[in-house]
Amino acid sequence: MNILITGCAGFIGFSLAQRLLSNKKNKVIGIDSIDNYYSVKLKKDRLNILHSQKNFKFYKFNLKNKKKTNEIFKKNKIDCVYHLAAQAGVRFSFEKPEKYLNDNIYGFYNILENSKNYKVKIFFFASSSSVYGDTKKLPVRENYALDEKNLYSLTKSFNEKLGKIYSQKYNMNICGLRFFTIYGEWGRPDMFMMKYINSSINKNFFTLYNFGNHKRDFTYIKDVVFLLEKLLFKKLKNKFCSINISSSNPYKLSKIMNEINLYFKKPKIIKQKRDIADVLNTHGSNIKLKKIIGEYKYTNIKIGIKNLCEWYKRYYKLKI
Repeated sequence: MNILITGCAGFIGFSLAQRLLSNKKNKVIGIDSIDNYYSVKLKKDRLNILHSQKNFKFYKFNLKNKKKTNEIFKKNKIDCVYHLAAQAGVRFSFEKPEKYLNDNIYGFYNILENSKNYKVKIFFFASSSSVYGDTKKLPVRENYALDEKNLYSLTKSFNEKLGKIYSQKYNMNICGLRFFTIYGEWGRPDMFMMKYINSSINKNFFTLYNFGNHKRDFTYIKDVVFLLEKLLFKKLKNKFCSINISSSNPYKLSKIMNEINLYFKKPKIIKQKRDIADVLNTHGSNIKLKKIIGEYKYTNIKIGIKNLCEWYKRYYKLKI
């Protein structure tokens, strides 16, 4: 099977590519712009691992480039797309709004349009738990009304609406993946757990919003890629769907910090009020997902954090 993964040097894209490449019957075509939103070295190190596999082919460019996007589809007979490339970050969306419009909307459109033209069998794309906003009734289910609080989540819900229109108009199989706070080895440095560890190692102050009282539905990366691979081989009930990718087991940030403190020295903390752009609590129902793939035992949060911390020490060659 020929599988296109956009954002293949990113956290989820890289991890999924690794898993799919382990099956030598799969050929993975990866696209990434390798931008400098966070560590370029980390992205290149991920790519080096993927390049060691003979069934991996890589193209470097930004998806807003319509001509190059079309060339990839023309050169490769693509069966499935995992569109995971996007400009991430909630607060950063207020600093660089144009980048979110270009990368998250126009880039999405280019991939979607080519997937239609070249008759891709199924099109998965990264949405986000942030589309729900501050929904009071938890856990949130896929049929709940959306309530975006920032530009990032707005681009994600726009993509869902556009995907639904394409699915209905052109009879495409399209699935939006609403990710809930993914963490684990090779994680993004701008995400909570990695930022906390980096503050410890670099002896920087760690800014804790809402005094640590947020709750997040942390979902371990190895669970995520297992679930994404399973979805590839399942017949979805509807041509278009949105699915929560969540452990459905939220934790307070303060508890997560205490767990990380078992492996790293506690950094100095600056406590601040809640940022208006932040969702207070996330908790996704995974009932719909279970109906599709069957029962699944998610990785215990303590084991996931232990694996992350041990990887961090190995990757950065720390002797602690």
